[in-house]
Amino acid sequence: MGAPVLIASDVCKRFGPVQALRNVDFRLEPGEVHALLGINGAGKSTFIKILSGALQKDSGTIRIGGEDVHFRAPEDAIRAGIATVQQHPELVPDMSGLDNIFLGRETASRSLMGRIDREALEARADALLARFAVPIDLSQEVGQMSAVEREAVAILQAIAVDGIRVLILDEPTSTLTDVEREDLFALMNQLRAQGIAIIYITHQLEEVFAIADSFSVFRGGACVARMSVDEARSSGVSLADLMLGEAVGDIFPKKADPDARGDVFLEVRDLSLTHGFENVSFTAHRGEILGLFGLVGSGCDELAKSIFGVDPPDQGEILIHGRPVSLRKPREALDAGIFLVPGDRRTEGLALSRHSLFNVPMANLRRAAGGRWGLKSRQLRSDIQRLTDQVALHPPHLNTPASGFSGGNQQKIVLAKGLYSEADIYIFVEPTVGVDIGARAKIYGLMRDLSERAAVIVVSSDCDEVHGVADRTIALHKGRHVEPESGVFSRDDLLMAGIMGKGSL
Repeated sequence: MGAPVLIASDVCKRFGPVQALRNVDFRLEPGEVHALLGINGAGKSTFIKILSGALQKDSGTIRIGGEDVHFRAPEDAIRAGIATVQQHPELVPDMSGLDNIFLGRETASRSLMGRIDREALEARADALLARFAVPIDLSQEVGQMSAVEREAVAILQAIAVDGIRVLILDEPTSTLTDVEREDLFALMNQLRAQGIAIIYITHQLEEVFAIADSFSVFRGGACVARMSVDEARSSGVSLADLMLGEAVGDIFPKKADPDARGDVFLEVRDLSLTHGFENVSFTAHRGEILGLFGLVGSGCDELAKSIFGVDPPDQGEILIHGRPVSLRKPREALDAGIFLVPGDRRTEGLALSRHSLFNVPMANLRRAAGGRWGLKSRQLRSDIQRLTDQVALHPPHLNTPASGFSGGNQQKIVLAKGLYSEADIYIFVEPTVGVDIGARAKIYGLMRDLSERAAVIVVSSDCDEVHGVADRTIALHKGRHVEPESGVFSRDDLLMAGIMGKGSL
């Protein structure tokens, strides 16, 4: 492949008492698709933020094309040839794909009064599509595009800058169907053929063998393994074993005593939803955390939303405290005592432009009003301050818009909102995506505390998270409930159930 395009040596990063990265060594060859693997909190996101200029390393060196580089901002990384597509690309939905690609770079002039030459923009777009044959209509508004088309626009936006040699893709398939994923892989193969190196972050282990040339595994802030995919395939290496390694540590609270399990708060009987899931049954008890594991396309997200009334089931029955209920909208689910922490907090969990004093009481306005018209401002502020302290919101500013907080702290605002709802049943969907390891421990502890008075369900595509926090686990594979042959899922069995639909190895 020639000389490496990127070499990182002894990179370290600390956040207070937490050593996020420990002497990380990493290299990337031109035209290489390199998968970056690790459980949440392993250090992947910190390393990527350093490469993309969002964070600065404490020590170590980074070389691009043989030259030492020092990034103080994302613009520095882009000038050096590194572009990043985040898990949730910041695109403008009511603008066309073409306008999104060149947003902020419409002209060579830095003046706000610079004239925009539409023909020149279209010519630049045509040149991009000539290099990367993407079947996409760039005149269409992004908000009307499919998920894979939006991902393609974000990638084209990233590589539209001259001199991009490294492209970082952060979980690009997290919202894609199997067919859309293959379309994305086709685009990635074109990028690879053009010599662009790709760092590919994914939790979907089967994708590593489908698209990557090699992979690195991060664990506990260190890069513990680097291997070619061919080598791993021929030697039968288990990616799950490499990722999980030794015990994750004490970020997971102690599990509940099975004998202490209380009453059934939620029962689902033969629930089905067209194009979602089929004949799913389970019970959730007070005093336990029930884990529901499944990869993208498993039906887990659809099941959670169906129980919450977002997309009511086609058949089956939901019982709360032994009584059948018909939940046709989220407000009815809230009134019935169910609170959903959604997987996409930005679009489904928060009003980003509004502060905590607005967001937190939205799930229980009756409590906020105290049974009267109008809100009890003084009591409300006191309650919300107590809850944001409980979830360790940082900084603890109640009047700051949610958009002004990091992803992890946005999740804490959603959690405070859930606590304020005083629900009997809590459903957490992908609760720690984009959350640092310290915040993860806090969230898991809150779940355990909630389980003492409520039924708690954790829905996640992270096998280690489900196995680590849940007292009982079930799995979905392509919409079907998978049962363990032994009656109890081991960690590896659970992973295989999600990937292969099998109850055991």
